[in-house]
Amino acid sequence: MESWLQQYWIELAGTIFAIIYLSLSIRENIWLWPVGFLTSFFYLIVFFQSRLYADMGLQFYYLVVSVYGWFHWMGQRKNGVLVKTDLPTVSIVKMQWIVYLLAIGILIIFIYIALIFLPGMLDLPPSDLPLGDAFTTAASIVATWMLARKFLENWLIWIVVNAFSLGMYAYKGLYITVFLFVIYTAMSVVGYYRWKRHMLHNATVNV
Repeated sequence: MESWLQQYWIELAGTIFAIIYLSLSIRENIWLWPVGFLTSFFYLIVFFQSRLYADMGLQFYYLVVSVYGWFHWMGQRKNGVLVKTDLPTVSIVKMQWIVYLLAIGILIIFIYIALIFLPGMLDLPPSDLPLGDAFTTAASIVATWMLARKFLENWLIWIVVNAFSLGMYAYKGLYITVFLFVIYTAMSVVGYYRWKRHMLHNATVNV
């Protein structure tokens, strides 16, 4: 057991923080952002060791968005004074869906090309599963931005990304992370309906 912990403690720590992060996300709790920062730090190391370079690079993006999400969810400044607000959940319209799906498609192309050529240029081993890695990374970039903006539909993208990712991580033998993403997929469904119920309740109260 001790030798197993020594080998997998980074992945295990990332998994524990990730579960806490997801729980806080579903509850719309602002502390999800610092916990997400720690999750990204540990998984940056895990994905580098597993040669999933796009997922590794995604963790740098998560670190930045965690800082943005913290301040955006906290509130806004008026006359230099921070006004704390309960940031409302909103639903995107059809045109926004088109924009976000187009963004995912463009990001997939650029990330896939980078995964094919950059490892050799940087004298690194070739990326495993470059197309799958590109898809999950591109969709996660968009979904995380939508989460930071508190758009309800971020959960719909996460359902697809998490379900696809658990298969990819099973192939790579990251079984602790597979367990995590089984939970992520199920809880993303819970998150969608919980946010939607909260959003509709607030809309009724504010009428």
